[in-house]
Amino acid sequence: MREVAEIEYFYSAHSAFAYIGAQTLLDICGRHGCRLVHRPVDLDPVIRAANGGVDRYRSQIHIDYFFGLEIARWAVFRGVKIIDFRPTHHDNPLILPNGMLIAAAELGVDVDRLSLAILTAHWREDANIADADRLAGIAQAAGIEPGPLLEIALSGEIQKQHRDNTDAAIARGVFGSPTYFYKGEMFYGQDRLEFLDRAMAQD
Repeated sequence: MREVAEIEYFYSAHSAFAYIGAQTLLDICGRHGCRLVHRPVDLDPVIRAANGGVDRYRSQIHIDYFFGLEIARWAVFRGVKIIDFRPTHHDNPLILPNGMLIAAAELGVDVDRLSLAILTAHWREDANIADADRLAGIAQAAGIEPGPLLEIALSGEIQKQHRDNTDAAIARGVFGSPTYFYKGEMFYGQDRLEFLDRAMAQD
């Protein structure tokens, strides 16, 4: 029996480009019969390590370009709807939504669906995904029972996995979110999804 191919998926629950590329990524997995291994991370330490200790945004010009132009361009290109402003709750801690995604994977829940739902709520509905009640509503709307996930999302075991994911991303040279690994090869950014698709098609 042929082994199921895997894509390791390093990202954060509030990542703009993870959202923009999410459906394309799922489509690629569907075409190639592969499995996504979700590795939610604490993004700031990952980017800081990749930047030699410098925070992700180096100037207001960079922030304005990223949130004012680049995200909108890629949303149009990928054909996804997106709010036209920086999300109100974008800087809230992510240990709860990231933990909920890790919990979903641990409990065998459809983490692909939950991940897409959380990203979509943040970038299309301006949802506060750090709020447990809002997360519960997002999960329920996606047909997922939130109670068991929220119950363990902040547990020591789940948050250890969160830290391990973050440490692994730093050790493997991840620059930011999203980053995909296929057979050990890194593809950084949703703008590399076509390269990932091609690599899988060649196997």
